[in-house]
Amino acid sequence: MKLLWKLPLPAALLLAGMLGLASMAWAQSEPAPNTPAALTGTLAKVRDAGAIAIGYRESSIPFSYLSARKEPIGYSIELCRALVTAIEEAVHKSLEIKWVPVTSESRIDAVEKGQVDLECGSTTNNLERQKRVAFSPTIFVSGTKLLVKKGSPIRDFRDLAGKKVAVTRGTTNEKTMQDLSQRFKLNLNLLVQRDHAESFAQVTSGQADAFATDDVLLYGLIAQNKGTVPGEYLVVGDFLSYDPYGVMYRKGDAQMTRVVNDSFNALAQDGEIERQYKRWFLRKLPLSQTSIDLPMSAQLETIIQTMAVKAE
Repeated sequence: MKLLWKLPLPAALLLAGMLGLASMAWAQSEPAPNTPAALTGTLAKVRDAGAIAIGYRESSIPFSYLSARKEPIGYSIELCRALVTAIEEAVHKSLEIKWVPVTSESRIDAVEKGQVDLECGSTTNNLERQKRVAFSPTIFVSGTKLLVKKGSPIRDFRDLAGKKVAVTRGTTNEKTMQDLSQRFKLNLNLLVQRDHAESFAQVTSGQADAFATDDVLLYGLIAQNKGTVPGEYLVVGDFLSYDPYGVMYRKGDAQMTRVVNDSFNALAQDGEIERQYKRWFLRKLPLSQTSIDLPMSAQLETIIQTMAVKAE
């Protein structure tokens, strides 16, 4: 500003005016990304509504399921709560969480149609689904295995020829078993159920010879139902698929993608993802006296370490 006073007054006023107009033009064309006026997509939607809709699962133990008070709890739920905090910071507003139950079959439509803003469950991120929705960084790595009653002769998918196998509608596991049946001519009788609890019940009741889904969900169901259903159950066979889990949100939303990625990178660097993992996989589950007792895989450790580095 001292330089302006060395100019003749008319010239100084002209220069000051030009600088002011340039500043105003920049402010209008490049608004700060965190100001309410600059928000678009999901961030604008939740800011205007003062609420965020989260899709949850009723029996995806220990990721997303119901407590004794019928409230959503689990590993994915806790990570999504942390993500909501980051979204609140981005929109400069506290948000009410509206919980919306979804199933394996309805969850992708619910995200795509705007019925939920986040889906926090046990959803596999794959190329086919990426055509319709977006995913957070990977929060867990699993794969299809088989649950059978103790004493069953079934030890591998090849032992399933002509057998009844429960699967949950809309899962990657359903497609995996369909493909295996066709490829190896197993002639499987697939009993397609609405959710994992119903699929598990097909085995406990003796209506199905096996239940095929992600191994961690099978361990969760065994732990949660120990002592409440008759018989003992085993998870058998090699992995029949590769299933990296992520939180779903709407596709094509650049602002939301940045918040989601930055949030998970920060959670990894802070150690929160590891703390939540220990809580839900290495300690006793709520409503149960049993732990899944599943140490973190080397794959997931590497993924979390990579996220933490991105936060630096």
